[in-house]
Amino acid sequence: MQHIDPKADLLDVMTLHSEYSACVDAGEFERWPDLFVEHCDYRIQSRENFDAKLPLCIMWLEGKGMLLDRVYGVRETLYHDPYYQRHIVSAPRIVSADDNEIRAEANYLVLRTKRDSFSELFNVGRYIDTIQRTPDGLKFKARNCVFDSEWIRNSIIYPI
Repeated sequence: MQHIDPKADLLDVMTLHSEYSACVDAGEFERWPDLFVEHCDYRIQSRENFDAKLPLCIMWLEGKGMLLDRVYGVRETLYHDPYYQRHIVSAPRIVSADDNEIRAEANYLVLRTKRDSFSELFNVGRYIDTIQRTPDGLKFKARNCVFDSEWIRNSIIYPI
């Protein structure tokens, strides 16, 4: 049984969040699935559906294979107007921690910039994460991106 260190956990979760943001903001989508365990869950869901405990999500990927498929889709099959993302993520709040996993929440704001226009507010919400302790460090077991608005701008192509 390992000793739980709240300060070390907080620093490790902040590092994971930082790597996640750096990865998706740089468009390094091939690295994105490596931040998750094999049997993972990734959702982008409206706050309205989350609060009502309704399962409808605008994106729901189960397992690393589906994350890899999304990367393939972004790179090879989806036709979209390219854009840059920039994540601003609050310090996480550790909800609970044990020897196997950490449950954490953090607020996020995503800005989007198309090459020929000004930056715009794209998506705002909170991450609700279950993070697994692995021999390779912390990895997401579940990431639920709960966005505040009932509306989204166009399609969400890249991970939030």
